[in-house]
Amino acid sequence: MENPELITQAIASNVRAQRAHRGLTLDALAARSGVSRGMLVQVEQGRTNPSVSTLTRIASALGVTVARLVEVGDVPVVRIVGKADAVTFDQGDVRARLLVGADSPVILELWDWRLAPGEHHDGDPHPAGTREMLTVLRGELTLTVYGKSHVIGTDDAVLFTADRAHRYANEGDGELRFIMVVAEPREVADH
Repeated sequence: MENPELITQAIASNVRAQRAHRGLTLDALAARSGVSRGMLVQVEQGRTNPSVSTLTRIASALGVTVARLVEVGDVPVVRIVGKADAVTFDQGDVRARLLVGADSPVILELWDWRLAPGEHHDGDPHPAGTREMLTVLRGELTLTVYGKSHVIGTDDAVLFTADRAHRYANEGDGELRFIMVVAEPREVADH
């Protein structure tokens, strides 16, 4: 099982390194990401365990994957991520596991999501051109994109443009589980 303190410190180090590599000040990163300067300071000092939404905004602003920010070590040519090494984000009865990610040649993330009945997760808009595709393994997903809802049943799949606000909701009686891939363009436009 992953060590939360080790991951918090890895996030701190990786955000600092990625920001420095791009020559961004804390204020510039705050403006690009929509994350407050105070929160960025806490993240970079390892004093907080940021939510998946906060990490997604920071990663998008830096042009890297969330996986790059939570990565504890260097990426080898072949990387096997064991079940115990996947990073888990729990928010109440919503659980998202980042199984693996890459940021070259394109930004890709593979996620395993579980939502209890009645729960939802609101996804912030990703950079222009970002696509998400997912398949429902169990239950029924109500996916809302740009104000229009779509129901995706067990064994169904969907591809959508994720550069606008979107919501994953479980309006059923049982647990919802889906696997999702996020594909984001490498170039991040200046805000």
